[in-house]
Amino acid sequence: MALKKPSLHFGTKSPAAAESLGQSGMPLDRAHPFYFGFLAAAGGVISITLLKALASASQVFVLIVISLFLAAGLNPAVEFFRRRGLARKYAVMVVIGCVVAFVGLFAAVVIPPVIKQLDLLVRNTPDLISNLKNNPTLAKLNTHYGIIDSIQKKVASSIHNGQFVITAFGGVIGVGKAVLSGAIATLTIMVLTLYFLASLPAVTSTAYRFVPLSRRDRVSRITDAIVRRIGSFVSGQATVAFIAAVFALTLALVLRIPYPQAVALLVFICGLIPLVGHILGCAAFTLVALTKSPTSAIVVLCLYIAYVQLENYYIMPRIMRRSLSIPGIVTIISALIGVSLLGIVGGILAVPIAAAVLLILDEVVFPKAEVS
Repeated sequence: MALKKPSLHFGTKSPAAAESLGQSGMPLDRAHPFYFGFLAAAGGVISITLLKALASASQVFVLIVISLFLAAGLNPAVEFFRRRGLARKYAVMVVIGCVVAFVGLFAAVVIPPVIKQLDLLVRNTPDLISNLKNNPTLAKLNTHYGIIDSIQKKVASSIHNGQFVITAFGGVIGVGKAVLSGAIATLTIMVLTLYFLASLPAVTSTAYRFVPLSRRDRVSRITDAIVRRIGSFVSGQATVAFIAAVFALTLALVLRIPYPQAVALLVFICGLIPLVGHILGCAAFTLVALTKSPTSAIVVLCLYIAYVQLENYYIMPRIMRRSLSIPGIVTIISALIGVSLLGIVGGILAVPIAAAVLLILDEVVFPKAEVS
């Protein structure tokens, strides 16, 4: 006896579903004010929520951007070893080892005297300010306006009983938070930089897959040029800042300016900010020299200005040959905007970003404008 196949009746109502559930209504009127208002309100709420989420995670994005720029700055060194036959992972290990050795040597040699000199500088700041009265011009201005006296009282009250650092960071808990957050941020940057440096080709190759095939070659060439030139810019700027710090240290030792290591470190940090950094470094160096004598301050100011001219016309062109060249006005504006947004870090990152934008404009936007 043949088995009877079960029959499936699609589209027919079962006895359980025989009752009427009503008829579907008319579709929503998309032109109705309520519909438009609901969508607009929902879009606004979603946009505000996303903006708040991005704002709360802004520090994470800053760390990622810093790590990317450091990886781009170290990438030319990795390529240098790769061209000599090393595999990329071994080249990355060599570069990281050199960086760790340099940082360790720098910390062992420079940081202890810098901390000691910074402590002495903080403790002796009231006396240094008081010594400014030995200058007849400044003493006359102080007699009429009391500028030096007011500054001296403010500084003395701030550092009384060694409370300057604690009050600067908002109390003992603030100092602990500052130290802990700084250590975590430094560790995060080191780990991200190592990851980006080791997997930079894989990251860029994955990002290129989001671009349509017809434009992928063009986008990859422009992006590789930006990464390569920004890497040269970052490493070149660090080299220029290091040369400026050596110059400041040598000049401070020759003229016997107080706190030479601290001054050199300050000049190095300021030198990382393109163009406008030397203004800050020169001002700080001159003020420290002024605490010794007006003659020393004048000598420091003149020699520093002469060094800046030597750097702009001789040192910088030879170090920055392969980096992005941008107009001076763009450098000034981008550095000022970066400093106002993210402080020193923004000033350091602003110029390479502006240079990358200019390259995109020259290669993509301007050619299209000429055709149309």
